[in-house]
Amino acid sequence: MADWIIRPVPQIQATLQVPGDKSISHRAVLLAAISDGTSEIRGFLPSADCMRTVDAMRALGVTIQVPEPTTLVVQGCRGTFRPAPGAIDCGNSGTTMRLLAGLVAGQPIHTRLTGDRSLSTRPMRRIIEPLTRMGATVHAEGPDGRPPLMIEGAHLQSIEHSLATASAQAKSAVLLAGLFARGVTTVSEPSLSRDHTEQMLDHFGVAVHRAGLTVSITGGQTLQARSFSVPGDISSAAFWFVAAAARPGSSLLVENVGLNPTRSGVLAVLSAMGAGVEVAVTEPATEPSGRVRIDGAQLQGTHIGGDEIANVIDELPVLAVAAALAHGRTTISGAGELRVKESDRLNAIATNLRALGAEVEETGDGMVITGGRPLHGARLHSFGDHRIAMAFAIAGLFAHGETTIIDTDCVATSYPGFPEQLCALCAA
Repeated sequence: MADWIIRPVPQIQATLQVPGDKSISHRAVLLAAISDGTSEIRGFLPSADCMRTVDAMRALGVTIQVPEPTTLVVQGCRGTFRPAPGAIDCGNSGTTMRLLAGLVAGQPIHTRLTGDRSLSTRPMRRIIEPLTRMGATVHAEGPDGRPPLMIEGAHLQSIEHSLATASAQAKSAVLLAGLFARGVTTVSEPSLSRDHTEQMLDHFGVAVHRAGLTVSITGGQTLQARSFSVPGDISSAAFWFVAAAARPGSSLLVENVGLNPTRSGVLAVLSAMGAGVEVAVTEPATEPSGRVRIDGAQLQGTHIGGDEIANVIDELPVLAVAAALAHGRTTISGAGELRVKESDRLNAIATNLRALGAEVEETGDGMVITGGRPLHGARLHSFGDHRIAMAFAIAGLFAHGETTIIDTDCVATSYPGFPEQLCALCAA
């Protein structure tokens, strides 16, 4: 298991690009796979998680060629899978498991979805309940609705479903099942989660109706093959944003990064904390993308909560690092979902920040961070969580002495080139 040794850097002056968006890469493969015709996906993220989705589609009979590491050619099956020869291993990818469950629920096949130790601890009731209501048989083999999942597909009926917590994965699972259901399937959420599935369905020729926090889809529509370019992942760029934002005098330009409004909350938070943030949308297409410039400043504490949480849920680990580097108090609330990610991220963040010397009070659904204390190098664990590993690598750039991040192999699930890019950034 690889460890990283991080040393402080004085300033960052750089221009860079980040790999393709993980959420969009998953969805592009899934929708191309069930479409009519051949789709080319460019800018695909060949991470461990996204390759689980590729392997799952192949197991279900879809032909996918990889002429280049970031390009896929997908021959769509027009919405008809063949039974997988065995269990489909989703690895560490909750996105693969939840969205795939929605797709196979409407197929006349038996499918077993498994995952690694981490994925096997994550809750699946939020998809089991609506898919069961639609007519599929979904059995969780683990305790309390946890994986593995055994799914027996059926002829589905449409439903109206209200999510208790905003979740793009749960919303997407129901919408994808709705493609194979009779009638109109409707999903409502308490606040707006990322809308990549809805945007991508539009791109593949499916009529999607949106009204505020409600989205509806009529079953029986056939997706049409489309080419698609995946923009850079703003969640990956967020690590570099914070590295520049928290150091006065630093300046960073990130090019070709996704700027979907349901994902760009990290920029609003850093701006509220006092960083210089300039955004230029250059491709206002299905998934808008463009350039982001970050100028460093002495950050100030802020509050992160309410409706914006769904918009920054993946960036909260590195935003907590920014809070420790800021003057004043930062409160994070309404983020209880972080307790059931790849790790208990709230506990992991608090544990590692304290080890670095920061003042942190952990709460049930968030934390209070009083910034301004000098950070000192420490030996930190990733907790097997890619975002924790990368967030605290950024913290190490600001800590006196050496910071060691233990067990970083998990980073390959979302950002396999991160350590090399970190080295290049520090050397620039």
